[in-house]
Amino acid sequence: MAKRSKNSILPTILTYLGLAVGLVFSTFPIVWMFFSSLKSNTEIFALPPRLLPEDFTLAAYLTIFNDPVKVRFFINSYFVAGVVTCLTLVIAILTAYGFSRYSFRFKNTLNIFIISTQTVPPITLLIPYFGMVVAFRIFDTYLALILTYMVFTLPYAVLLMTGYLNTLPKELDEAVLVDGGSSWTALWRVIVPVSIPGIVATAVYTFLLAWNEFLFALTLTKSMDLRTVPIGIQLLMGQHAFEWNEMMAMSVLGSLPLLVLYLVAQRYFLAGMTAGSVKS
Repeated sequence: MAKRSKNSILPTILTYLGLAVGLVFSTFPIVWMFFSSLKSNTEIFALPPRLLPEDFTLAAYLTIFNDPVKVRFFINSYFVAGVVTCLTLVIAILTAYGFSRYSFRFKNTLNIFIISTQTVPPITLLIPYFGMVVAFRIFDTYLALILTYMVFTLPYAVLLMTGYLNTLPKELDEAVLVDGGSSWTALWRVIVPVSIPGIVATAVYTFLLAWNEFLFALTLTKSMDLRTVPIGIQLLMGQHAFEWNEMMAMSVLGSLPLLVLYLVAQRYFLAGMTAGSVKS
């Protein structure tokens, strides 16, 4: 019994040890970024490097908040990411409902096409999209960013929502139809409320993708009024000097909405992917 007990404890210890190492490895850069944002730009280059600053200062954050241009970066990111998330969710829910509940011609072909779009590196589409944006005269506009981002968020959102709706019993729809309701009623009154965990997961992914996008935001905009947070951080890299403390501060502020979004969404993930349909 003692031998069996030791043999069972050792894998557990190794598992927790591996998780602890992974936790430290993944969180240390974030901790370093946060404390670096509380240092002066000179102290960041101090040797030997130290994690905690000698003199805590909020100068980098005050510089950002007192600069209307930098504040505009955050407004742009919130607006673009929010609009992309809302539009992507609406279209993905409607499309996924069609794929999940109906059989139609070329259904498998469309599924394969949607999956294949995920294999194309976005950088290969940069020049074609730039040409299209210029041709449609929407260069340097919110519309150019929103439409371009949705090209990359929609395929995955459709796949994710279709997979989730496939787990829900079709009896839910049939019950609404028996009561005299339509498919539209079944979707918005029954399926959507039950699908909150899947919708939240899709929304989080979409928002993260739109918020962190750099390449197309840099290429499809030129005015400072339309730049987003990733571009704003890059602009702090000057020709002769880098404002590292401001870069770290903008990174912290840019990470906060993503962290809050994840913490809010986590409770829906923990609720279980099929608990809602059982309760209904």
